[in-house]
Amino acid sequence: MVQAGGVDDFRGFPAESLEFFAALAGNNTREFWHANKETFETSVRDPLRAFLDSVADEFGTFHLFRMNRDVRFSKDKSPYKTAQGAVTETDGGSTHYIHLGADGLFVGGGMYHLARDQIANYRDAVADDRTGPALERAIAAVRKAKVEVSHGYEEPLKTAPKGYPKDHPRIDLLRWKGVITHRQIGAPAWLHTKKAGTEITKVWRASAPVLAWLDANVGPSTLAPPEGR
Repeated sequence: MVQAGGVDDFRGFPAESLEFFAALAGNNTREFWHANKETFETSVRDPLRAFLDSVADEFGTFHLFRMNRDVRFSKDKSPYKTAQGAVTETDGGSTHYIHLGADGLFVGGGMYHLARDQIANYRDAVADDRTGPALERAIAAVRKAKVEVSHGYEEPLKTAPKGYPKDHPRIDLLRWKGVITHRQIGAPAWLHTKKAGTEITKVWRASAPVLAWLDANVGPSTLAPPEGR
């Protein structure tokens, strides 16, 4: 949970934050991590916490992901992630997401991986001639604000979902298994200034039409999470 910091504490992300992740990518070892942990805390974790705390009233309390990787079932045994991410979830189940890594800043939101019950709700709403066009309008509005909208974690189905005609007017959306808004901000010079906070919140606010549609028509999953999570 974000516990410290505030709007007056955020001054952008220091240049050392990107340098730290670039160095970590080239030397992803416990020895490097422990030798440079203080740099991570002062240049990455603390500024991010300060920013997220400053916007909690509008976007909710964020959870910062652990930097340790779960390598139990991975061929890649690198012990640490190469970006610091954070997420918060609305009452309706959609998320606001951010991560900072060597390539700069990524900001997004939506529903990255729909559970089975969410997929059913999503497809019913997309197919409906009242709520389906509303999603199309929401996506158009978000894209007009220069924020991308796409499917989430899983690739779309190659054909129509079972029970839906292949010539449905919204067949492309019906094939999706997630809906996310996103902008790869990268590392412009203003990343190291307070303007970074303004640009991040612009993405989340521009994403609001899609997130509101998801909250109203899909909602949070009521299924138990998979074992091991």
